[in-house]
Amino acid sequence: MVSGPIDGRGVMGRPRLPIGTYGEIWTQPTESGKVRAVTNYRDFDGVTRPVERVGRSKAAAIASLKEALRDRKRVDFENEITSESKFAAVAEMWFAAIQTEVDEGHKSPGTARLYRDRLNNQVLPALGQLALGEVTVSRVDKVVKAVKDKHGSGTAKLARTVISGVLGLATRHDVYDHNPAHEIERIRAAKNKKAARALELDQAQDLRAWIAADEVAIRRDLPDLADMMLGTGMRIGEAAAVVWDALDLDSAPAEVEIRGTVVRVTGQGLYIKPAPKSDEGFRTLELPNWLREQLRRRKPANASPADVVFTAPMGGLRDPSNTSADLKEAFEAAGYPWMNSHVWRKTVASMMDDAGLSARAAADQLGHAKVSMTQDNYFKRRVRRTGAAEVMEQVVPPTDPAGNHKG
Repeated sequence: MVSGPIDGRGVMGRPRLPIGTYGEIWTQPTESGKVRAVTNYRDFDGVTRPVERVGRSKAAAIASLKEALRDRKRVDFENEITSESKFAAVAEMWFAAIQTEVDEGHKSPGTARLYRDRLNNQVLPALGQLALGEVTVSRVDKVVKAVKDKHGSGTAKLARTVISGVLGLATRHDVYDHNPAHEIERIRAAKNKKAARALELDQAQDLRAWIAADEVAIRRDLPDLADMMLGTGMRIGEAAAVVWDALDLDSAPAEVEIRGTVVRVTGQGLYIKPAPKSDEGFRTLELPNWLREQLRRRKPANASPADVVFTAPMGGLRDPSNTSADLKEAFEAAGYPWMNSHVWRKTVASMMDDAGLSARAAADQLGHAKVSMTQDNYFKRRVRRTGAAEVMEQVVPPTDPAGNHKG
């Protein structure tokens, strides 16, 4: 049975052309002795328009018209995504959008670098040459599980995020009814995940004194930087980005404004990204008095307001990755091989918790968007003194007048 639109006279019309296709080609001679080839083409906007080309002969005119239609379709569908589109091509479109967000300051260059690494190393080798129509829930599930088995749950979660981003773009172009990556089995971290480990007060004092006296640490200009991180809970990149203008050493108490973070971008090198890791990263922190005095001693007489406080040993911006490695080496030499630079932040959070300060205060100090992040990952777990014994002291069996427990 033939179906199609009915015109105003009640007559069944021709079926509408699918988008990106053309109808019958007809030819007619021109006054100049050439041949005109004409057809109707339905453009990407849904409008059907006549397209024509002229040639010396009927065959030449038709060939010229078909070439024009091919090019027209290519333009129409240059950014169109279909079930036949290769995953790799759509992945590049998705990553281009991520890079735009980085350029506009909405995403961190470090996040983009992680996504690019997962694309290049795990996702594209497994899915890149497949058409989107071949990327099913079961296939995505197998890829993510394979990544977890080989590289761990953290890398697998990032790989899933990347795949979900690419397939989400395809879903918005009607390739899928719903994002296949949302249907895969949940990635569970290993059950033996270690609780947050932070320094005790005597350990923090011991380590601080050791770094201050160590010749290698002094040569690498680590003592003051390490103290800034311990005294405030800053990240390495944030501490490396502090300029003298961001410090107010004369207020009571002294303060530091965190305005950005040092990042390395491939092809650009190190620069100060004028935004911390998140919106909550913009913050002003109070400094302990011992840190205020230390920074006063450090400040050169000719310091410019825009000069960074903690330069690399040879000048210029400090590379957070290299600095992290230098600190790790110092920690190991001091007898703390389990420690990394992030433990400074956990130490600040845990000492605030031990002092009875709120989780909200600790989250604000560290620049966390979610209080739960601070509680779950930065507070030490109390093993014995939870306060339950004092609370439950009141739960005792009732007694009779003779002092015997009832029941």
